[in-house]
Amino acid sequence: MIKFLTWVPAVMILAAVMYKPVNEATQTKTVNKNLSFAIYKSDPYASGVYNNTLAEVHITVEKVNTSGKHTIVWDKKLDSKSLSQYPSVENALKQNITVHDVNPKKEHLAVYYTLTYNSKGSELRMWESTIVKESNFEKVDIEI
Repeated sequence: MIKFLTWVPAVMILAAVMYKPVNEATQTKTVNKNLSFAIYKSDPYASGVYNNTLAEVHITVEKVNTSGKHTIVWDKKLDSKSLSQYPSVENALKQNITVHDVNPKKEHLAVYYTLTYNSKGSELRMWESTIVKESNFEKVDIEI
């Protein structure tokens, strides 16, 4: 019994010394994630068949946690424009955003965008997505 009692203070001191580093290691620090969007046309659309075609872009960024809950953190809809009005890749429309307080162990970002083409009342919608998990910077190219 006496041998046991001599070890109790040593174990208590060791536990006190180890508590702070272990506690800091298990706590998750939140990070900021930076996203960069570049929107441009992938074709010159010079043919007359494209004269009456408009394109609209809708971008949504969501935080997704490990239980599958989606929270919208950024949402933007660009007005419809003629295909020829969109810039080429060299002059792309650029948008940079920062999403604050992302817990990298429990959350990731999902980027969704919808391209809606309207040609004389006929609509075509194309949907794309990308997941941002590991890096703190992601570049998303959106080709019209």
